[in-house]
Amino acid sequence: MRSLSLFGATGSVGQSTLDLVRHDAASWQVSVLTAHSDVAGLAALAREFQVKLAVIADPSRYDELVAALAGTGIEVAAGPDALVDAAKHPVDLVVAAIVGIAGLAPTMAALEAGHNVALANKESLVSSGALMMQAARASGATILPIDSEHNAIFQCLTGSSLEDVRRIILTASGGPFRTKSAAEMAVMTPAQAVAHPNWSMGAKISVDSATMMNKGLELIEAHHLFPIGLEKIEILVHPQSVIHSLVEYRDRSTLAQLGSPDMRIPIASAMAWPRRMHAPCQPLDLTRIGRLDFEAPDEQRFPATALCRAAISEGGGRPAQLNAANEIAVAAFLAGKIGFTAIVDLVKHVMDHESPVAPTSLHDIFMVDAASRQHAQILMDAHAHG
Repeated sequence: MRSLSLFGATGSVGQSTLDLVRHDAASWQVSVLTAHSDVAGLAALAREFQVKLAVIADPSRYDELVAALAGTGIEVAAGPDALVDAAKHPVDLVVAAIVGIAGLAPTMAALEAGHNVALANKESLVSSGALMMQAARASGATILPIDSEHNAIFQCLTGSSLEDVRRIILTASGGPFRTKSAAEMAVMTPAQAVAHPNWSMGAKISVDSATMMNKGLELIEAHHLFPIGLEKIEILVHPQSVIHSLVEYRDRSTLAQLGSPDMRIPIASAMAWPRRMHAPCQPLDLTRIGRLDFEAPDEQRFPATALCRAAISEGGGRPAQLNAANEIAVAAFLAGKIGFTAIVDLVKHVMDHESPVAPTSLHDIFMVDAASRQHAQILMDAHAHG
């Protein structure tokens, strides 16, 4: 039996992870579960899996969680420091599925403790990729990507050397607005933006998929996870989301990983690594699918990918700045405060008017993050009153 800690248990990736555990209960012991503020959801899962520790990130909900788990013997903690402490808990695998920069500190703590990390929290790697990779190398930890694209690349590279890779091709569904004009996208609603045609995901990542920011962030992630040179990493739009990414080798052989658009498949790959486990997912039926289509990305209608490539090319604090501004912009869009196309415009405006310091520590990352959020908020407020 293997043990795991799950950070972000009540979210989409967390729920998929626990579904896999339910289907292979004899192989897994869930030791730690965390959530942001969903006390009822966290308490129910903590009871179901008989965990040792339950952590609520919002410290104001501590008493509620204590009451909800009274008499169970489950240890309860709350707040950001408690998340970091929980990440050091001795387990075989840490699943990092907290959305946003809030997942950075516990993910770093897990890596520094030498834990293998199944990583779904892309914002951490985008903001602090160099520091995270350095921490993994220093402790001997392995980062196992859960994003379907990076997991596909990870699988296609098995048994091969990065020196033999000619290029990596990240596939993108194109999101719900792939065929929309700029004018049509300008009036799209949050409900329309989160209605992804293929994947079932949380609101933030669904909006990022609609703007193609998600693919740009994945480009930055791939640059850190698979260091072959930024110029060798490409994006290809593939509407069916059947091929999850490709790796072309120098002998011109190209390997692709295919699968149904179900997050449980890459999660199962990471959980069972270096072996395989059963996943209760629909098998891939290529006869039913019938065809696989591909398009070049349109960076005129979807400029987010170019913005991300520019950010990682410049390096330093740019990726953290971009990520922070995007989190603020997406939240504002979901709250109905700005229009859809204003998301990327706001991010670009922040990047054009502020040059962040080059971070050398987590403290520096959080300083860049805070300053970028503040700048984005000021710009939004000025726009609202203008």
